Amino acid sequence: MLGHLPKPRIGLLGGSFNPAHEGHVHVSVEALKRLDLDEVWWLVAPQNPLKPASGMAPFASRLKQARAVARDRRIRVLDLEARLGTFYTADTIAALQALFPRQRFVWLMGADNLAQIRYWRHWRSIFKRLPVAVFARPTYCLRALAGLAARRFARWRLKPPAQRFSRLEPPAWIFLPVKLDPSSATAIRSREGALFRR
Repeated sequence: MLGHLPKPRIGLLGGSFNPAHEGHVHVSVEALKRLDLDEVWWLVAPQNPLKPASGMAPFASRLKQARAVARDRRIRVLDLEARLGTFYTADTIAALQALFPRQRFVWLMGADNLAQIRYWRHWRSIFKRLPVAVFARPTYCLRALAGLAARRFARWRLKPPAQRFSRLEPPAWIFLPVKLDPSSATAIRSREGALFRR
């Protein structure tokens, strides 16, 4: 499924990657550096349950484009959800932990996702299954830190730095106020659409 045995400490970054952009690379490189990870896996979703299928580029195209953007050899772009047949993040995490019991996984996400994770299926189980690292994103930080998930798991929030973060037993989560990257898949699609219409 992966070609070789995974490294011990792995960050998981899920999403539509419609399209992948420098913001994804920025978060991944910061995670590798700040959380002492060996690899980051981009889990390209065939279809995001919270997003409409219209406007979604074909899965194979998104996968190919993500691999072109992810230039760091420590970032692996994978079609695991398609191979596993999972649709929801909580199920994907459970399947990966069953397949690779010796690996230490960390869930990576932007503040935009923390702000709306309450709408994800079984979102509480994500925090209970593995450490979660949240990265600052423009305009979302205050809303995310005041949201339901941040309040619900407030007692398990850690302060940076967190070099041994992947070794912690969940629940454990951290908010990393990294340099903000303005890249946005929505903005990229809008620009590309405008260029196409000219």
